[in-house]
Amino acid sequence: MCIRDRVGQEHVTSTLANALRRGRVAHAYLFTGPRGCGKTTMARLMAKALNCDEGPTPSPCGECDSCKGIADGTFLDVMEIDAASNTGVDNVRELRENAQYQPTAGKKRVFIIDEVHMLSKGAFNALLKTLEEPPEHVHFIFATTEPVRIPRTILSRCQRFDFRLFTLPELADRIRMITSTENLQIADEAVELLASLAEGSMRDALSLLDQAVASTEGELTADGILELYGLVGHEPYLDLNDAILERAARKALDLIEDLVQGGHDLVEFARALVANFRDLALLRLDPELASRIDKPEAIKQKLLEQSQRAEIADLVYLSP
Repeated sequence: MCIRDRVGQEHVTSTLANALRRGRVAHAYLFTGPRGCGKTTMARLMAKALNCDEGPTPSPCGECDSCKGIADGTFLDVMEIDAASNTGVDNVRELRENAQYQPTAGKKRVFIIDEVHMLSKGAFNALLKTLEEPPEHVHFIFATTEPVRIPRTILSRCQRFDFRLFTLPELADRIRMITSTENLQIADEAVELLASLAEGSMRDALSLLDQAVASTEGELTADGILELYGLVGHEPYLDLNDAILERAARKALDLIEDLVQGGHDLVEFARALVANFRDLALLRLDPELASRIDKPEAIKQKLLEQSQRAEIADLVYLSP
């Protein structure tokens, strides 16, 4: 798989692909960003790119022993370390000792340290010496959701890449590609719903899809997914918006009662309701802000129509 073929994160993939192509790969990288946005996946892909029989290359073959070994986690020259459970100085000293050895099966030794911000101050100090004078055959790839907790002495010796959450179209395209490859039937509304539920996380999108596929026979539908997860669809929020705009208190209370009787999670409903009011406020301020709302086009059009009937002061009050 070519690094530049990765879904999303073009600002990261293009730079890394060029570095591999020109032979200017850094000895330490820092991948930061929210959970589920591909940091560890990219780190493994970089390890393949450096150790592939055809590499270093931005397009590792995926078929050689190195690529297969890295994929299944058995390649000796690529070590993945969870900093949350290996926080101490002794753990880092062991890593430093391992870094001195030449690769046994591949071309480079790659150390992938996930959640690196969990390392202790002493562990960071022990790691600093290796980062200052890294062996030629060693590369470090750090991943973290909290870069502010990493000492500046470490940050200054890494090339930093900030990963972003995926957009709804990117998630939807990935889901369609997977379901097409696996010959699974899925409705367009179900694809958009899964992408929306993932909230920008590719990992969450794939996990939701796996669970939906495992629990459904035949075509995956939006109603089936809503029932599976005990969620509320778009319509109740739109109906509640109408009731509020019409000042129809009885209608609004009846809608809430229907949700209670249906056994829905009211805490989740309340959280989504605040986001619903936020969407209305954005559209009332400027209809062009619709691009920032991760909802199907038909729903956005209905929200836009509702927003024009509302007072901006009321929407600001409803969306803290």
